Parts: sequence; structure tokens; C-alpha cells
Amino acid sequence: MTAAYLHIPFCEHICFYCDFNKVFLEGQPVDEYVDAVIKEMAIMKSRHPKEAVSTFYIGGGTPTTLTAKQLDKLLDGVQTYFPLDKNAEFTVEANPESVSFEKFAVMKSHGVNRISMGVQSFNNEILKKIGRIHTAEQVYDCVANADKAGFDNISIDLIFRLPNQTIEDFTRTLQKALELDLPHYSIYALILENKTIFYNLMRQGKLPLPSEDDEADMFQLAMETMEKAGRYQYEISNYAKPGFQSQHNLAYWNNDTYFGFGAGAHGYIDGVRYNNHGPIQHFLEPLRQGESPIIYQNTLSKQNKMEEEMILGLRTMRGIDQTLFKTKYGQAVEEIYQNELTTLFNQKLIKIEGDYIRLTKKGVFLGNEVFRSFLMDN
Repeated sequence: MTAAYLHIPFCEHICFYCDFNKVFLEGQPVDEYVDAVIKEMAIMKSRHPKEAVSTFYIGGGTPTTLTAKQLDKLLDGVQTYFPLDKNAEFTVEANPESVSFEKFAVMKSHGVNRISMGVQSFNNEILKKIGRIHTAEQVYDCVANADKAGFDNISIDLIFRLPNQTIEDFTRTLQKALELDLPHYSIYALILENKTIFYNLMRQGKLPLPSEDDEADMFQLAMETMEKAGRYQYEISNYAKPGFQSQHNLAYWNNDTYFGFGAGAHGYIDGVRYNNHGPIQHFLEPLRQGESPIIYQNTLSKQNKMEEEMILGLRTMRGIDQTLFKTKYGQAVEEIYQNELTTLFNQKLIKIEGDYIRLTKKGVFLGNEVFRSFLMDN
């Protein structure tokens, strides 16, 4: 399958942990940006006229900082150049403080059928400390408006290992999240990325994070709590009711192809990975001339593709399908990675179940160690 991701880089406020390509909304050429992204889709469609898209995801940044009118124009452009089947998954990220019933109604009218909401915590004090500008109360309003607009496929993001977060607090956040009775939850550990406010605070010794043991306990708590509630872990950080797994994210983990539209977006088409200019004006300039904003392309070697197949596939609970691997690459997994597989198996980090290679419970906790094993220069 082929997926598509479209990036909206505008935010009303920059969260302290975020390293995504983003800019403050105020004073930005938002209308020109919407026109430019539509032009970019037209260019890519002309280059790949037979490439149909099976799932579309609009993320950010904050897509819901766009006005209802801007959203209407953008979504019309999506359906013009990459029309989706009625049942294809079409996701838009929404932040509680910047979305409204009117915006949800516009999305619905253009075939959007899945909402991914940035929540992170239900503790208002913690939300302030991490730079979020919504409250827990706004989350409930947001879900109610989405439901009123006809959305039944809603996901929320949560983060653990936040500054001053306790296991008791994270337990309450999980409980409140599940009280919403949503079909999908994404639950991530905080990662300290370069050039973020949190990274700089950590370097100064001013970031009071939970201990490694508490982080592991929070991860364990998330897995157990979600499973008891009938939301099954299908990828290291993702839990869903049966039938509600994110098809877009599965496209990434299955190492499928995807388009990337917008400033700083990445794509993977015909064995070539590419990425666009990140700064807004650098992205807009070539499109003003009717040219593509791609700044970098890399044709993957067979070795690169196999590495990515292993690393991405092992993130899922389904694991690596050995028959499919041999079909795609003409060699069995053990021919390429016998030493790595033996070492990881002996360390009880992976298991072989039928035709599948999967992480063990221990492997899920130590996933990054497993993934590094398959890098050529590890």
C-alpha cells in the first residue's frame, strides 16, 4: 500500500519537548502555505500518476490552527489529487485548544474519518509544566465535539516520564483516558531531543524526571492497564480495540511506500527516501516557480531496505513475517542475520513463533538495543 503524510508546521505555542518542524503561527503566510502544499500534491501526482493512496494523515505542528476555511481548501485539494476510497483511513491531528465543532464538521464533509488528539496528560499542572496550553476540561469538550460531528475513530496521545510525574499521577491519567472509551491510544515515553527547551534544562540539571525504574514501571502499567481495558498493544507505543489499529502507522512499520507533503516532510517512493526543505520560505520558494520542494533524495540499497524491514517490523507485536521477507528480498532472514538473531534469542530479547520473529516481553522494554543490532555500522 501507499500512504501519504501532509505536514502543517504552525503552532500557537511551542511545547517544551517538541522537536518537530514547527513555527509560531502569528505572522506566517498560512494561506500561501495551503496553496503551496496543494501545488506540491499536483506536482507529485503528475510524476506518479498511477500511485493511489490507501491512507492519508495530516499532522504537525498543529493542523487545527488552520481556520475552517483554510481546512476546507486544504482537504478539497487532498481529495482532488489523491482521492481516497470511502473506507480508507483519513486522519487529522487535532489539539483541544484549537479545534471546534465547525472544524470537525469541515473535516467530516471531506471524508476525514479519524481524529488523533494531542492530550499528553490529564493533570493541568503537568500540562503547564510541559508547555501545553490546553486543560483536561478542554479534552472532554473536544471529544464531545468530535463525537457530535460523527467521528467514532478517535485516538489520543499520552506521554509518561514527564517532569515531576509520579506513578500515581500517571495511573490517574490512564484511568481518565480510558473513561473516554476511545478505540485507540498512543502512549510514549518522553524523549529528550536536541534543541528543545527540555533538553537544555536537562543539560543544566534543572529537569526533575522520574527514575529509570519509575519509567519502566509506568510503561508496564500502561501495557497492563490497556490490555485489561481491551485495548491491545499492537506496536511498542500503540494500543487499540480490534479493528482500530492505525493503518497509516502500520504502513510505516510494514516498510510500505508513502508520500510526504509540506515543509520538512519525508517520503519514500520507488525505493527512494526524500525530504523537503524545512524552513517555510525555503519550502515555498521552489513551489512559487512550479518546482518541487525536495532538497534531498537517497536511493536505498538492498542492505538499507532489509535493515529497515527488521527495525520497523520488530516494533510491532506481529513481528517479522519470514516468508514475506524472503519474498521481498530473495533471501531468508537467517541467511542475513544469523549471528544477530542467535545473540538476541540467547539474551531472551526475541522469540520465534511459527513463521514470525517477535520481541519478547523483555525485548519490548529493551527495543532500542534490539533495533541497533540490525544496523550495518552497529
